[in-house]
Amino acid sequence: MSQLVTPRRAAAALVTAALLVPLAACGSGDSKKDEGSGKSAGSATTDLTVLAASSLTDVFKKAGAVYEKEHQGTKVHFSFAGSQELAAQVKQGAPADALVTADTKTMDGLKADAGTPTVIAKNRLVIATGEGNPKKISGLKDLADSKLKVVLAASEVPVGRYGKQVLDAQKIKVKPVSQEPNVRAVLSKVELGEADAGLVYRTDAATAPKKVDAVDIPDAQNAVASYPAATLKTSKNAAAAAAFVKWLSTPEAQKILQGAGFQKP
Repeated sequence: MSQLVTPRRAAAALVTAALLVPLAACGSGDSKKDEGSGKSAGSATTDLTVLAASSLTDVFKKAGAVYEKEHQGTKVHFSFAGSQELAAQVKQGAPADALVTADTKTMDGLKADAGTPTVIAKNRLVIATGEGNPKKISGLKDLADSKLKVVLAASEVPVGRYGKQVLDAQKIKVKPVSQEPNVRAVLSKVELGEADAGLVYRTDAATAPKKVDAVDIPDAQNAVASYPAATLKTSKNAAAAAAFVKWLSTPEAQKILQGAGFQKP
């Protein structure tokens, strides 16, 4: 019996060995493919989360793409909202690496949470009207007309605070039909025809040239908005966050910002 079983076992072993050889080769090839696919531990991606004022939505998406191209291995994720909302998120411990607000007042209130800020850009207000300016609005004084549907940002929002500042300086009383949580919400109301006019940043009006017109406000009557950027002390990517904030002041980043209508810091 043993002499008959042994050859069979030997044959089975040979067959099994023959089958394992190509499988081993395939395994080796897959391993090499993984090594070249960028999935190894040595090629981990750094994810940066940047909280930014809503007025930076369009320009930061463009700037982020340029930054990622120049800094392989870094992925920038933006979260846009009114500066006051962003400040609340920071105070509540939201995981983020950097913050850019549309005013210095909001940033100054976060000294315990953020690093030393750097102003990266400035902006000014305009009056946004429907396309073609159907109500023939020529300046701030026209916003006092009770027949006009004017929308403003809430007073705790930077653009709302700037708006109140310019209107108060000219002793113009406006009764808005609504007060919005950020500048993009104000712009949207005008775009949709739900308001005849609204105070927004010049750069925001420029994002919708086919839907709104922008009535300039003379510099003497206007307010200058400053945009400070800073790293957040709770960041888990402190070096990468600092590099991004520093990059925002470089000639390349400034070219992108100014190309979108922002002024030099």
